[in-house]
Amino acid sequence: MREENILEIKNLKKFFPIEKGFFKKVVGLVQAVNNVNLSLKKGEVLGVVGESGSGKTTLGKCILQATEITSGEIMFRDTSNNVHNIVHLKKSKLRKLRKEMNMIFQDPFSSLSPRMTINQIISEPLRMQNVPKGEIQDRVKILIEKVGLQISHLNRYPNSFSGGQRQRIGIARALSTFPRMIIADEPVSALDVSIQAQILNLLIDIKEEYNLSYLFISHNLNVIEHISDRVVIMYVGKIVEVGTTSQIYNSPKHPYTKALLSALPQPEPDSKYNPEILHGEVANPSNPPSGCHFHPRCSISSEMCRKITPELKDFGNGHMSACFFSEKLG
Repeated sequence: MREENILEIKNLKKFFPIEKGFFKKVVGLVQAVNNVNLSLKKGEVLGVVGESGSGKTTLGKCILQATEITSGEIMFRDTSNNVHNIVHLKKSKLRKLRKEMNMIFQDPFSSLSPRMTINQIISEPLRMQNVPKGEIQDRVKILIEKVGLQISHLNRYPNSFSGGQRQRIGIARALSTFPRMIIADEPVSALDVSIQAQILNLLIDIKEEYNLSYLFISHNLNVIEHISDRVVIMYVGKIVEVGTTSQIYNSPKHPYTKALLSALPQPEPDSKYNPEILHGEVANPSNPPSGCHFHPRCSISSEMCRKITPELKDFGNGHMSACFFSEKLG
């Protein structure tokens, strides 16, 4: 594992069984995440993009071991510079390590218990880690102000707050154990646009102050461009392109990436806006097409694409694409 990486994922797979009948016979598999390899550097924001069903959220849950993986390795470097393969950790050791990796959830309403006060919600991860009670309260007061709320809010319940305020509470909870890495799963998609900007700026400020690394999951390409250092494009459980934000947005090497970017609305009213229309639906992960999964929707696919699965190819400076015709795209 490279010294600068705090996370390395190797050949990660997560297949969900499809069961049928009284005896729950397995008749198929949903290939939610299929042979994913990626790394996350210290202090980096890695954006993960894809349509619904691409495997983004499942990938995040696999990293945190919130769902059991099918196969692969997940290597994590802790604050003491020790490297752990968290797939094989015992529950007791994994529980201790969890304080260094937290999650911000998509829905700011269902992710907070309506029966707990804000104080209890932010304190809970600390209690689970056996932090002394006095230290817990000091830390909670600092965090609630850090995310732009007031100490007087701590004794209230989530129903007293707006969606944006609830997401701030979720961010404070994720920060409570001083993690190295936070997985942000669509953290602003449920919020108004004006509130989205506030939450994104808050996340950026917190990242700089605490030297955090983010795995930032979103389907919103504008949000990803604003916050990410590198970007991963996923389609039906596979990574089809990865590169720096500049590489992805200025010189996409995969037709799926190019189609997603062309659909972005242009801010200039007089500019030519000719979005590339993707026909058909996202491939079924329980029965994906042969060869390149994207070929039924691709305008430049050939017979080779229908028979052979393309591997990620490096085009320099870490810009990789899984397409036989990447060089034609720029």
